[in-house]
Amino acid sequence: MIVSKAYVATGVASKYLIQLCKHFGHKVAVDYDESRGRVDFPFGTCRLTADEAGLSIDCETPDHSTTERIRNVVSDHLERFAWREKPTVEWADSGSGE
Repeated sequence: MIVSKAYVATGVASKYLIQLCKHFGHKVAVDYDESRGRVDFPFGTCRLTADEAGLSIDCETPDHSTTERIRNVVSDHLERFAWREKPTVEWADSGSGE
């Protein structure tokens, strides 16, 4: 598994976590509360953690092509929902999760 991580500084991380999970929940399985979320895409899993300073995003995918896909899907939706803040989602690979 390939693990990708991103952190977005924001004072309303919980709002974005809930908004993302509700949106994705129309198509895929999600589990969330105000501080943690999990989205099970067909091409990988994304875990979200909100705190007072920002939103942590950790995604696991089986290969590099799906890594790019999950990054694009999550980043695009977050950037649209947070358009007032204009967040920049910068991803980093933490290598294989094996």
